[in-house]
Amino acid sequence: MDLEKAFHMKGGLDETSYPKNSALQKKGAEMVKHITLESIEKLIMETRPKSMRIADMGCSSGPNTLSHVKDIVAAVEGTCRKIGEAAPEFRIYLNDLPTNDFNAIFKALPEFYRELNVGKEDGCRPVYVAGFPGTFYGRIFPDNCLHMVYSSYSLHWLSRVPLGIYDEQNMSMNRKSIYISTRSENGVCEAYYKQFQEDFSLFLKSRCEEVVNGGKMVLILLGREGPCHVDRGVSLLWELLYQSLATLVDQGEVEVERLESYEVNFYAPSMEELEDEVRKQGGFKIEVIHKFQMDRDAAASNSISYGSAMAKAIRSIQEPMIAHHFGHGILDKLFQLYGKLVDQEMAKGHISSTSIVLVLTKLYN
Repeated sequence: MDLEKAFHMKGGLDETSYPKNSALQKKGAEMVKHITLESIEKLIMETRPKSMRIADMGCSSGPNTLSHVKDIVAAVEGTCRKIGEAAPEFRIYLNDLPTNDFNAIFKALPEFYRELNVGKEDGCRPVYVAGFPGTFYGRIFPDNCLHMVYSSYSLHWLSRVPLGIYDEQNMSMNRKSIYISTRSENGVCEAYYKQFQEDFSLFLKSRCEEVVNGGKMVLILLGREGPCHVDRGVSLLWELLYQSLATLVDQGEVEVERLESYEVNFYAPSMEELEDEVRKQGGFKIEVIHKFQMDRDAAASNSISYGSAMAKAIRSIQEPMIAHHFGHGILDKLFQLYGKLVDQEMAKGHISSTSIVLVLTKLYN
């Protein structure tokens, strides 16, 4: 499967789209917003740019993207008022894979610009927004052109399913799982970790060439607590998706071979693994690394159960991939089963996911 063509969040504005079901990602970003804003203030104080160039990498297509931009613009303007200088103009570069629904973002720009100017007699400083499609696991921008890189809940997605999980006959060694689980054979964890190392090191190397000296990166992603890959957070949600697919196999609606050949391009690193890759790459200094928890309250709803809300959130992320591999016909039943399994697990005990925020500063050459 060509992930650059098949992998993207579900666009549009229907009830199972990503724009309608990205509250968890918004909540995570808000929980560490103070870290993001403090990093922006330091950046302005140290570099004093006249034209500030900011990239949102893995921007997706929901309302969170322009909300992040608005917060960044407000933080820069506030810092400039504090130090008695004019705010810079802003060049905002939105990056995601070519299949991302960029049009949904562009359609929202007129209202975004109106909101930026509310309450400002002289209006906001110019904010220029452009889309830059392409994988961030490689170069996207010219040398030394970015003051800031922001990435929220994107870097846990790998560039591909690890090649190391396939044998000489191109059969998966992980046929009884779609991610790392207690049933995974020896070598599956190592293959996923190796792919993460390859991808994240390339991300760091590429950004090191694109970010100016003293520039900053704020990276937020799903992670895990420690060395164990199997927990009641992220890995459990993948396990329940596997169980839902397995139920459809038992009911004759999905071929077992299709399930055994489905894997997710995902990896939840530990803080230590992130730190190791930053140190090995050598172009950035770690300013902040912090992990935090999100629990069921982040997806709470008065109208539907936690399981149903989580099913809609996961569907908005995985539907394009699942439809590409299994067909569209199973989607409604699959995620009904999934929602019920999540609710059953919630009755047994607490489910919370671990996120990590990482702030990096580009070292002077």
